[in-house]
Amino acid sequence: MKKALNYSHLAPLYDRLMEDVDYEAWADYVDEIIQEHHPKAEKVMELACGTGSVALSLEELGYYKVTGTDLSPQMIEVAQQKARLFEVDVDFFDMDFTNITTDKKFDAIYSVFDSVNYLHSEQEIIKMLTQCRNILFDDGILIFDFSTPTNSVQSVDYLNNEEAQQGNLRFFRTSDYNHDTRIHTNTFEIEKLSDDKKQVIERFKEIHQQKNYTLEEMLSILEQTPYHLLATYGDFDLHDATNNSARITVVLQCQKHL
Repeated sequence: MKKALNYSHLAPLYDRLMEDVDYEAWADYVDEIIQEHHPKAEKVMELACGTGSVALSLEELGYYKVTGTDLSPQMIEVAQQKARLFEVDVDFFDMDFTNITTDKKFDAIYSVFDSVNYLHSEQEIIKMLTQCRNILFDDGILIFDFSTPTNSVQSVDYLNNEEAQQGNLRFFRTSDYNHDTRIHTNTFEIEKLSDDKKQVIERFKEIHQQKNYTLEEMLSILEQTPYHLLATYGDFDLHDATNNSARITVVLQCQKHL
């Protein structure tokens, strides 16, 4: 079995993996946050956009110009195909959100689906947030969510032993959570099948590890960054997050450059 880069061989299967996710609701939630904190925002960038479903839904609202970025070229390729299929004008390109390379400026940047949890140290998070500051206008906002230990405790069992198939690709997922390190590991074994789907031609493995953070830990990290903290929302509404929130959404606003 070949070790594969994350979201390379999984990319064509990703939408099947996430088929129960209501992307339009996610886009509406991001829109609600932007309208609450920066209603004049027009230019918006998504970090770790995956196959682009949220970006496409947000663009379809009609009053944003959305750019989608992701580390995986394979995920971006799927996103571009969907943009052409649905005739939605979103710019997609591959980019590492810890090594931001664009010179364009944005009114709002957002990242959802706990992509920040792929950063396993406060130094990595600070680097990402600081680089985002460089491409935000002075009144711009940054929105991101992160998974807490509560989320992994609640989800690890139903994520474990999941399997699905899309075309001539199928995957089997095992999920494990280490309470001591707070690392949540999802291992995907991916099989490429023959055209008649009776034989396995190739096997690949992707190992995804995310580190959970508590609210207090994230607030401590944010104090070291060039932002004003506007809000921490619990789960999927505009109520304040608590220590028991499974997913926390952070809203930051730029401090003016000195």
